[in-house]
Amino acid sequence: MKKITRLSALIILTVVATGAIAMTDNSHAAEDGRLQEAVLAGGCFWCLEAVFEDMAGVKSSVSGYAGGDDNNPSYEDVCSGASGHAEVVKVTFDPDVVTYRELLEVFFVIHDPTSLNRQGADIGTQYRSMILYNDDSQHRIAAATIREENASKHWQKDLVTEVVPMKIFYAAEDY
Repeated sequence: MKKITRLSALIILTVVATGAIAMTDNSHAAEDGRLQEAVLAGGCFWCLEAVFEDMAGVKSSVSGYAGGDDNNPSYEDVCSGASGHAEVVKVTFDPDVVTYRELLEVFFVIHDPTSLNRQGADIGTQYRSMILYNDDSQHRIAAATIREENASKHWQKDLVTEVVPMKIFYAAEDY
């Protein structure tokens, strides 16, 4: 497993990315319908949201729930583990500035994709690693990225990240 703290991840993103995925003002994102969405789960949604919302090309980053069957789940429902949903972040981005693949590369740095149903002290299926794809292109890119991550041997174990179709996203409560 990569031993990277959240602060280290931000430093890595700033130094290594220096181009399309550098941290910057995101107010220039396209407004003409070219925006796309990525939905990702990797532990606490606030941690993911904080990183993605500061990326170049990201228009918005919204915490919520997805991947389960309960309708209109609450934070308490999801935290109980009984809803089937995971804490997720929906990232709306301009693919001319940052690609889906680049978002996934960041996603794998900011959480442990080899840990089943756990991120740090957060334990349960609601904290699982998951990519919820919106179309065939995202599905292919997610599957290829996972294959390449596993083949790279950067990780001591294979990734357990689920790749599943996106059905419905429920925005988290304001609190």
